[in-house]
This record gives sequence, structure tokens and C-alpha cells, in this order.
Amino acid sequence: MQDKFVSILGVNFIHTTMKDMVTRLRERLLNEQKTFVVTANPEIVMKTLEDATYKKYVDQADYVTADGIGVVKGAQILGKPLPERVAGYDLMRNLLAVLNEEKLKLYMLGAQEETIEKAVETVKREYPNLQLVGYHHGFFNWEDPSIINEIKEKKPDLVLVALGVPRQEKWIAEHLEEVEKGVFIGVGGSFDVLAGTVKRAPEIWQKLNLEWFYRLLKQPSRWRRMLALPHFALKVFGQKLTGKR
Repeated sequence: MQDKFVSILGVNFIHTTMKDMVTRLRERLLNEQKTFVVTANPEIVMKTLEDATYKKYVDQADYVTADGIGVVKGAQILGKPLPERVAGYDLMRNLLAVLNEEKLKLYMLGAQEETIEKAVETVKREYPNLQLVGYHHGFFNWEDPSIINEIKEKKPDLVLVALGVPRQEKWIAEHLEEVEKGVFIGVGGSFDVLAGTVKRAPEIWQKLNLEWFYRLLKQPSRWRRMLALPHFALKVFGQKLTGKR
């Protein structure tokens, strides 16, 4: 069956549920298919409009999922609804469970040194059957080939890259050709949540689609980033009007 996509401001989101996305990526993990996944929220979509180079990185992805209720709402406005939000953190957790079940290999890249050490402890404790073949914090010399060389040598099945936007997509796009296999995903601040240094919104906030507001309350410094939301909404309405014409 051919994949179905919904285009929002030039970004092609895969029309999928979390369950189907995990099934799809499980198959690619087991078949050793090299895969690049972007979990995109409105901020990422707006970044592609502002930065042509970043847009090229996102366009290289095999799959872009709707990480953010704003993207789901945007698709509804356009009359091309997506089934549900496929949040990056939840997708990561589901894939770690797949690795644990299948005894596959994991590499983790990103966050501060103390944070990734704690995140690694969580992974080892909660997913004891996966093989953690390496990890590195996110503060490194971009030109130093040692990290990608280690990945090429260890051949992990899943590579989680937590360097933030746009660095994580840039790093994956620039190095994907050098590896034989692996599912590569940019996971933003997910290592902070794994480490316990940042708390995820309670389930009720998630169900009400207010996780973004919870994070803003906990981290008021995020307000500038939140300005992407109204700009995104205006752009989507513009796409709808242009499409009607």
C-alpha cells in the first residue's frame, strides 16, 4: 500500500497513527533499512520557511511525523486531517521497547554530559535487553569524525540524536550516507525527560492537547519559541485560501 502524505506549508507529513508508525519502523529496523525520521512541530515547519538549507535537510527525511497538536490542527484547517499526533518522545519510547524485545543495538547522541549519563542509566534499567553500543554528549567539534566513525563501526539499529533544531536534522542529513543501516531520529529534549531533569506534562494535560502550555508554565523562557504557533496558524490559513483560489 502506497504511503499517504499531507502537505502543510511545503512539509509532507505522513498520514499515520502511532501504532502504524511503530510497526513500519519495526520492519525497517529488522530489515536493516536506512531511515531518517523527523518529528516535526509548528516550530520546525516555520524553520523550513525561514531557512532554505534546513528545508533541504527535512526534505531528505523518509518520514516526517506530526509531533505537535498544532500540526494536527493545521491539517484539519486544510481539510486534510491527520489521524493523530505522533509525538517524538512517545515514538522514541515505543522504539526502545522494540529494541528491547528484539535485542537490537542503540546509539545515543546529544544533551549535556550529565544529562545523557542519567538518560543512559534509565535506558539500561528500563530496557535491559537492548544493546547500548555507545553514546556521546551534544557538545563536540562538528568536524571531528570520531562519533560517526564509532557509529559506522558499532552499526547500531537505532540512533537517537538529541541536538535540538536545527542541529539534529543537519547532523543526520550530513552523515546518513556514511552508514550502512540504522533508523535515525531527531528527538529534541527527550534525553532530559529520560534523565528526569525535565518532567513531562501529566497525562490529563496531554489528553487535553495542552502539553505545550504546561511546558510554557514550567519554562517561561520558551515564550519566544511559542510565537511560532500563531505565525504557523496564519500561514496555514493562507495556504487554505490560496488553495481555494
